[in-house]
Amino acid sequence: MLETEAEVAALQELLDRSHGSSTGHLRNIINDERMLSAKDLVALLTGMKVLSVATVTAKGEPRISALDGHFLHGTWTFGTDAAAAKARHIAVRPAVSVAHVDGEELAVFSHGRAERLDESDPGWDEMIGHWTAFYGSSPLTWGEDIAMYRFYPHWMVGYTANRAELLAKRGVST
Repeated sequence: MLETEAEVAALQELLDRSHGSSTGHLRNIINDERMLSAKDLVALLTGMKVLSVATVTAKGEPRISALDGHFLHGTWTFGTDAAAAKARHIAVRPAVSVAHVDGEELAVFSHGRAERLDESDPGWDEMIGHWTAFYGSSPLTWGEDIAMYRFYPHWMVGYTANRAELLAKRGVST
């Protein structure tokens, strides 16, 4: 958990705003007992999580693919080969949807934009260091042109079927 208090507060504000602007249908499913807080998410989303990332083609057709994601500083980071279709889509249409679903126990749904990062980004060294420590090699060595991204959500909700049970099972104190 690399999040500062300010980052956790900003994430909580995003979660509250997103839930409040959601449809009644979604609020009936993700009610007070099933909603995950920012503190819950930063405690639960450690290590690698499989993300489903949805992009859009030039013809407006949706595409979804799975990739590794790491939740750092209150948002997702992910990478792929720059020649991948999703990288080409993001380069011209950075609006994406990102979901992490772990059965019925935990889900995070979000919409926003992905931004390709480079060495000039202030968080670059920390992010690459995190990824390298996790995998034992730098993601930048995994291909000729690896594109690393930070996700900037404008809408995000966290869901669990049973919050108390999930937190207890995963050793997260409330």
